[in-house]
Amino acid sequence: MIAPLPRPSPGPAARLGLPPAPVLRAYLLAWIPLAIVYMVATETDGDFSNGIDIASALRGGARGIGPAMLLLPFVWGYTGMMARRGFGLWRVLANHIGMAGVFAVAWHVCIYLWLWLANGRAVADAAQHNWFIWQAMWGMMLYWAVAGGFTAYRAIEQARHDAAAAAQAQALLARTELAALRNKLNPHFLFNTLHSIIALTRRPGAQAEQALQMFSDMLRYVLDTEKQGRDHVPLQQELDFTRDYLALEALRLGARLQVDWQVDPLALGCEVPALTVQPLVENSIRHAFNPRSAPGRLQIGVALADGGRTLVVTVSDDGPGCAPEAVDAGSGLGLRTVARRLAVEHGPQASLRITTQPAAGFSARLQLPVVA
Repeated sequence: MIAPLPRPSPGPAARLGLPPAPVLRAYLLAWIPLAIVYMVATETDGDFSNGIDIASALRGGARGIGPAMLLLPFVWGYTGMMARRGFGLWRVLANHIGMAGVFAVAWHVCIYLWLWLANGRAVADAAQHNWFIWQAMWGMMLYWAVAGGFTAYRAIEQARHDAAAAAQAQALLARTELAALRNKLNPHFLFNTLHSIIALTRRPGAQAEQALQMFSDMLRYVLDTEKQGRDHVPLQQELDFTRDYLALEALRLGARLQVDWQVDPLALGCEVPALTVQPLVENSIRHAFNPRSAPGRLQIGVALADGGRTLVVTVSDDGPGCAPEAVDAGSGLGLRTVARRLAVEHGPQASLRITTQPAAGFSARLQLPVVA
């Protein structure tokens, strides 16, 4: 089972309503050019003929923008509160309009008190008459810039979290469906194989006993992959399982079953879904060999294509075939389940294509990407 995405536990900064460290660092860096421009503008007043007194500029900058830089990080907690309570757009805008005014007044009061404490009330009163209006306007603009930045960051992080949660849910859904499809194939295989063994019990000799021994080996493969939760196995194991199945069917069909293997050794290490190749072979046994007494040929081909990026498995026979529309209307479980498993796991990158015509045999071509 996939665990839900964890939410980080709030640290001391978060409990104080401050942004997380990465956001706070970006916030402080953004103030550097603004502080430089502010200090130069207020210190020179546009006249650079007398140079710049660095100490005076630093004091002026600390007095003018220091309070704003210290107050605005708390807007992070305010935007978070509105997000948690699910405020609508107009309510958010109304709250920000009010808080922008509160911040502008608080900033103004901080500067006024600084001047009063440092230079006396008369200097503070004179100064505020000069800069109250533009300081209030600039304060509201700063508030909106910071609030907008914090809100955008929260929206981006929420979108990333939602996308990760959606991907996780989709993966869980796919795993659940794959398990269900796998559980369909297992009893389907067991029923059809037991049916073949029952046919052997009507014959004299030890063939039925030999078939049961083969069946036990095949059953061990199915149960081992199920027990270990292995939906994928090396192609070599899947082909060995298919060979065991064909050996069991050969006891029943005898010389009627002729198998031609064409396997690229380089493809044997590729991972494939368990019980992928055997259902294709079983389909040919049922429709090309069971209905007739004449010998037939089964061809199993394995190759790499697209420079080794794609695995191609082809199972074809020279049986009676059928009309293409009969394949779509058929009630067979094996091919449908294999096709659905490929679609769930690999989407359009994988496919199972059926080619058949009356008296022209039946061919199933399985194609899936090679997972490095």
